[in-house]
Amino acid sequence: MKLLDLTLATPAENLACDEALLNRSEAGDGGEVLRFWEPREYFVVVGYANQVEREVNAAACRARGVPIFRRCSGGGTVLQGPGCLNYSLILLIAERPSLAGISSVNKFIMERNAEAIAPEVRRRMPEAGIAVCGHTDLALAAGPSPAGSERGDGGLPVALRKFSGNSQRRHKRALLFHGTFLLHLDLALMSELLRLPSQQPDYRRHRRHSEFLTNLNLPAARLKVALRKAWKASGKLPDFPARETSRLAAEKYSTPEWNFKS
Repeated sequence: MKLLDLTLATPAENLACDEALLNRSEAGDGGEVLRFWEPREYFVVVGYANQVEREVNAAACRARGVPIFRRCSGGGTVLQGPGCLNYSLILLIAERPSLAGISSVNKFIMERNAEAIAPEVRRRMPEAGIAVCGHTDLALAAGPSPAGSERGDGGLPVALRKFSGNSQRRHKRALLFHGTFLLHLDLALMSELLRLPSQQPDYRRHRRHSEFLTNLNLPAARLKVALRKAWKASGKLPDFPARETSRLAAEKYSTPEWNFKS
């Protein structure tokens, strides 16, 4: 697996780059890749099947000048911005038995990511635990709370607060699995710009964004090192599909027909 630590100039280009990497590997021209990128500006990203008006406070976004985009994978709506670390995995399905189905992919990747970052989390919060929740969420079990809680290892109720959401897109030969770690994001802004999601995992228990989400308050560099080791990304990707990225950014990810499709 090769490493690509690349943040492009615009949100559309960054979203397009993930799809371009997937397409190249699907065509047999690229192998497995671990990519990192960190947004420089605020923008909203809806999942492939989301309806903007249902998931987003579009009027608040317009008032704030925060653009809205759509990604090629499923999952829910997120706010991106400074304080987020994004990662993308391009994996070859035939190379790993764990990639045979959607559920097995979720389990394989989420458990590996949780194990990889757990030491960094515990350095800051020695009593904290990490749970894989709702299939593709990572949540922090940070302490006792009778409201909106699950049982911890010691049998005490602990509040589970999400810090990472993830999604995937599958082709025949390759798949894209990507997600976000909340490190220092302005969660109050998320509450202003995003509505409560139309589909919620059981562990959320209808909590507001401010009650459900949390930042890890860790340096991005530490998580990058941990994930790179976990996925054995041993060398830098020599190039990326720049032309395909630019094409997708212009013809797809920058268009209202794609971003606001119903």
